[in-house]
Amino acid sequence: MEEKVFAKGFCFAKVFIFFVIGCLLGTYYEELLWFFQHHEWSSRDGLIYGPFSPIYGVGVLIFVVLLGKKNDQRSLLKTFLYATLIGGVTEYLTGWIADTIFGVQFWDYSHEFLNIQGRTTIPFMVVWGIGGTILMKVIYPFVSKWVEKIPYRIGMPIYRIFLFLLLLDIIITYSAFGRMALRNQGKKPFTIIGKLYDQYYDNEFMYERFPVMRPKN
Repeated sequence: MEEKVFAKGFCFAKVFIFFVIGCLLGTYYEELLWFFQHHEWSSRDGLIYGPFSPIYGVGVLIFVVLLGKKNDQRSLLKTFLYATLIGGVTEYLTGWIADTIFGVQFWDYSHEFLNIQGRTTIPFMVVWGIGGTILMKVIYPFVSKWVEKIPYRIGMPIYRIFLFLLLLDIIITYSAFGRMALRNQGKKPFTIIGKLYDQYYDNEFMYERFPVMRPKN
């Protein structure tokens, strides 16, 4: 019988792996950038548990989903242009959702050069384009081949456990943001879950966990 290959070809498991890679690299990139700008370390995690930044994970995920299938047939210039647009739109929408739905700001580029409503900037979009091009033309082919060499009996259980835990982390985090928004509107919890969130994930905890987060002006 043919031996099973873990995350073979273009599949959900491989896309998820790149999502995790993006979450991790994005967190450490942001922390280093903050350190060089402000000469102090500051947590740039995007989830309550673990060093994960979903904005970068989603960015990488979108790159892989939209550009992965015909990656080897696409020119560098087209990849760069697509990545620039994808990165800018992703960053803008993420900022808009945080601002509009949760009533908080994780970044404000209003005073930056060529900003777009303070949620992204043209220079940052170019950085997304460069990063996306490197991802798709250099990192994606290499990591894709390396991942497929992981034994199926090892890779699949680890992938399933990590998928469950990360999804749980995402649900808890954004539920906490949702409860925080309601709490700031003076709305009391009407379920036991809401009461637990107020007890364990109150405003003090949230602002300490996400130090760059600010209330909506």
